[in-house]
Amino acid sequence: MRDVEVLSLPQLLDSTQASVTTLLAACPAVRIEAAMDEGACARYVKGVQDGRGCWVEDFDGEQFTLGRAWYTHLEQGRTAEYFRCAAESDLNVERHAPGLQSRMIELAAAVVRGRVEPRRGWCGAAVHVFPAGKEVSNAGGVVHFDHEGLTPAQRSSRSPALSLVLMLQPPVRGGGLRLWDALWDPKQGTEECGDGKDSLTLEYAVGDLLVFDSYRLHQIQPFEGDQDRISASLHLGWAAGRWEAWF
Repeated sequence: MRDVEVLSLPQLLDSTQASVTTLLAACPAVRIEAAMDEGACARYVKGVQDGRGCWVEDFDGEQFTLGRAWYTHLEQGRTAEYFRCAAESDLNVERHAPGLQSRMIELAAAVVRGRVEPRRGWCGAAVHVFPAGKEVSNAGGVVHFDHEGLTPAQRSSRSPALSLVLMLQPPVRGGGLRLWDALWDPKQGTEECGDGKDSLTLEYAVGDLLVFDSYRLHQIQPFEGDQDRISASLHLGWAAGRWEAWF
């Protein structure tokens, strides 16, 4: 399995360089080092922690978000709540992490080298908190794809879709993302897609942005220490001749 491509932020913004979408045609992921400086990440982490009262709990405390995640609401039968609270969700993110959602849109636009528009009625970028000492820390996350937010038509046509994860606070040890040399196949179950396939695990540093195909099989790895794993996430999908974003 080919290794990930690594870019600096200036390289991401340089139009003479190969685009991220071009690089992803030949590698499992692209990591942009220091896409956000450490000082900004620290300020966002403090804001997220200070806004704990606004966190949304999912899967009995396995994970939390400042904002909302579509996949957690879908899997827990709370889709009506997701849409009903979408505007409030974005306000909470802006209140406790001001400018983060717009910065994620800016980074997404640099990734696709084009305009990215928020998906109407859906939540914008959110902050994911995986607590130290809890289930994901101990056993790792669920092996999955990120295609839940795509329409059946988008999935059947394999419309381009990307996942962006910005690491605000990595755990003390571990907590990287395992990526398989396997893309979503509707004829196979999730676990079957990865059977016998090569994989690699990518570790993040503070401020690193990871971009990968949303149809790629992946999993958060277990982690150690007393520090929560905190990251900002955004999904992109190509629809009707434009890129739209949600989480």
